[in-house]
Amino acid sequence: MQRQSPKRAPKRTIILASSSPYRKELLQRLGVPFEAHAPTIDESALPGEDPAQLAGRLAREKAEALARRFPQAVVIGSDQVAVHRGRIVGKAGTVEGARRQLAAFSGASVRFLTAVCIRCQESGLCREDAVETRVVFRSLSDDEIHRYVELDQPTDCTGSFKSEAAGSMLLSAMHSSDPTAIIGLPLITVAEALRAAGFDLP
Repeated sequence: MQRQSPKRAPKRTIILASSSPYRKELLQRLGVPFEAHAPTIDESALPGEDPAQLAGRLAREKAEALARRFPQAVVIGSDQVAVHRGRIVGKAGTVEGARRQLAAFSGASVRFLTAVCIRCQESGLCREDAVETRVVFRSLSDDEIHRYVELDQPTDCTGSFKSEAAGSMLLSAMHSSDPTAIIGLPLITVAEALRAAGFDLP
């Protein structure tokens, strides 16, 4: 009688819990197929919540919201918070707001906290991590700020600059354990979690 080889467990679907084009582009770098769905959660900070707690909770809630909808999928949730002089900084939303943010950052150090949560409800996979990136801005003139905002249009980015584009010209230094975290998704952690879940990555 011919022996049948054991069946391999089917690959789980990967779901990115985000509508961010930047996070989609980052996850595409790993070369694995995935779907992207925007989670519906309240992203307001809770009373007494510090920046690291806020980023971690929002990443977790994003992942858990879609893990409940897709219990067999591996769901990736991420969130980023910027901190300047002890205050949380969000997305500017407008050109004038971006200019004001960058003027405030001129010659200063800004912390970016990027949290990620990878969940699979069916398998019990749960991986959480956070990466801090410290960015030091050069002293920026008004003309430099205006030219940069016109060039990169960073109004939808936390901290109003795109390090993956021309935003690096605004900086004098950047310190991080994962260069992709500042863009919005720490790929080192994500790749490790996906390998552990059985996905074939380089």
